[in-house]
Amino acid sequence: MSFISVFDVLGPNMIGPSSSHTAGAARIGFLAQKMIGGNVVRADFTLYGSFAKTYHGHGTDRALLGGIMGFSTDDMRIRNSFEIAQETGLAYTFTPNETETEIHPNTVDISITNKNGQIMTIRGESLGGGKVRIVRINDVKVDFTGEYSAVIVVQQDKPGVVAHITKVLSDRGVNIAFMRLFREAKGHTAYTIVESDGKLPEDVAEYLKDNVNVRDVMVVQI
Repeated sequence: MSFISVFDVLGPNMIGPSSSHTAGAARIGFLAQKMIGGNVVRADFTLYGSFAKTYHGHGTDRALLGGIMGFSTDDMRIRNSFEIAQETGLAYTFTPNETETEIHPNTVDISITNKNGQIMTIRGESLGGGKVRIVRINDVKVDFTGEYSAVIVVQQDKPGVVAHITKVLSDRGVNIAFMRLFREAKGHTAYTIVESDGKLPEDVAEYLKDNVNVRDVMVVQI
């Protein structure tokens, strides 16, 4: 007998008519701004499939923009995302792409820039029921749901880096729920995504960066 959760039956708390087009979109934007550390000053959205066809009428644009500004899926401010973005000086664009069809129907690429000038590109998919998946970070294929607090370590694919990550997390009392490594090629850029059962220590990034092959650390607290 398969298990069906109350969440699957009732769906998420959300603003807007569709869990895929609003709750999922807001969640993708929310995770993206978490990954870059907040303080987003520019966001460029490229929409595919169903997102590209109906993003304005279904409120996907407002939801994505609200998520980028840190609004949760049930935040009433999503309705006024455009006005709030203008007031706060957040620059944004929406570009529908209807030529690429071999792709999940509810997909968005987001290029985001924070106030420090850091730029990151992510691809997210809205799976329904408010659930999402980040499937690409800066052209490297990954698989990250954002359902747990996580550290995302950007590293050179060298021996000893994963051991360093696990030791740091163990020393800081972090209980690992899931841990996966994704890389573009052997010896090149890799992403280790570690999801935790609880909140992560505030100083975990500082300790993880204490390795010559660790380039950056993203801490996503859920």
